[in-house]
Amino acid sequence: MPTVEDLIANMQAKAGNLKRLGYRVRFDLTDTGESILVDGTAGAAEISEASSADEADTVLMLTADNMARLIAGKLNPMLAFTTGKLKVEGSKGVAMKMASLLDED
Repeated sequence: MPTVEDLIANMQAKAGNLKRLGYRVRFDLTDTGESILVDGTAGAAEISEASSADEADTVLMLTADNMARLIAGKLNPMLAFTTGKLKVEGSKGVAMKMASLLDED
């Protein structure tokens, strides 16, 4: 299972795309109880470990393995959502924008 540090490092590789996000998105890892916050509101993507109390425009809930697969482009976000592997709390539009930015090379 990937660690939060691994996931953050993998997301840092996509920071160039994520700076266009314009929102705060928190990933809550359901299997570890940890969270990662992507803050794309300052014109740059700040990606850091967070707590479940940190405010975000949208919260995505999934396992660490599924998040690693999502970042790597091996898990389709729409399929993950429809099969219950990914739950969204807050704006689904922001979640879709995040998914499209992660999917860009």
